[in-house]
Amino acid sequence: MTAADYDLLIIGGGMVGASLACALAGQGLRMGLVEAAPLTVNDSPGYDDRSIALAEGTRRIFQTLGLWEALAPDATPIRQIHVSERGSPGFAHLDSGEEGVAALGYVAEARLIGKALLAKLPKLPGVELLCPARLETVRIEPDAACITLRCPDERRMALRVSLLVAADGAHSLVREQLGIAALRWAYGQQAVIANVSPARSHENVAYERFTPDGPAALLPLSANRCAVVCTVDDADEQAVMALDDAGFIALLQERFGDRLGPFLRVGRRQAWPLFLLKAREQVRSRLALIGNAAHTLHPIAGQGFNLGIRDVAALAEVIADAWRMGEDIGALKALNRYADWRRWDQRQTVLFTDALNRLFAHPLPPLRIARTLGLLAFDLSPPLKRRFARQAMGLDGRLPRLARGLALTA
Repeated sequence: MTAADYDLLIIGGGMVGASLACALAGQGLRMGLVEAAPLTVNDSPGYDDRSIALAEGTRRIFQTLGLWEALAPDATPIRQIHVSERGSPGFAHLDSGEEGVAALGYVAEARLIGKALLAKLPKLPGVELLCPARLETVRIEPDAACITLRCPDERRMALRVSLLVAADGAHSLVREQLGIAALRWAYGQQAVIANVSPARSHENVAYERFTPDGPAALLPLSANRCAVVCTVDDADEQAVMALDDAGFIALLQERFGDRLGPFLRVGRRQAWPLFLLKAREQVRSRLALIGNAAHTLHPIAGQGFNLGIRDVAALAEVIADAWRMGEDIGALKALNRYADWRRWDQRQTVLFTDALNRLFAHPLPPLRIARTLGLLAFDLSPPLKRRFARQAMGLDGRLPRLARGLALTA
């Protein structure tokens, strides 16, 4: 077996893991990035590209990392957010002008985010790409995390690293092998996603629409398209996926209404099971969990990916500071600073998305009345709207340097 040593090894080369590599490049660390699949991206634009909502805080982090310039031409700004419940007069809206920002967030195709990251990865100083390679075993010792990777030619590679970062998703093999318990709650729902074209202009408004059958979100895209996330019960998923385009458009029209006129075209549909996951431990000696490996959320309010990028910015700052001060970056003393910093944001975001889904799922008339009054009261309270908007934009609480446009080191 071949031996090699790294200061930091990232397991998972997706958008969160790759962002961490970009954030820490040039700090003097020797880093490795492990990904089971080849790091490639489809350059061909398509109507069916999956889209991701990027909060304003995420945009600022990407801008500091030099990623936003490549994304900006194709990212669609969200100027307003409109929240409503079908059959209820209550509604609430947020406006970027009222919050003093150019946009509350942006919508970008995942393919383009991946392309921007992959363009940077091969050029990052101090970062070695171990792709494709699959994690086989992981063991934590007092002075190192011991990793075994299996390469495509069946060659094994043994690594000893000061700090292992698990960015390998909701079904994290690192988390599983190390026996880290996680709270997991299946919602009994599937998110059906697609791109649609409405007859009327979306005017850069994002919609969150609650119905007795589940929430439906529409995010503005270029060429007057919208990315739709339609929640259906597990029992209905196969029937919904089997609908022809006209049948699915009719379902969307019933859920969303005619605010944007009739839907004229729909792209290919994909379905994803929805569940809440929260790891019981964020850090151990020699180990940190980030992104979906640490927390997986319901897609309401589009907070999942943005929470992961805030993990990246905070962990990168903690590691850079510890490295500059000559500390052991894998020691629990340093990693606890990251866990303590992220605890409040993670807990608040997880609780908010979970509670929102549960609150609007109940059809009882008293609860419907309470929701109507709550939406109206929220819309009439500028301080409450501002507090909510700051949190949703990722601009609340202690902000990492990267979110303030500052380099990790002075």
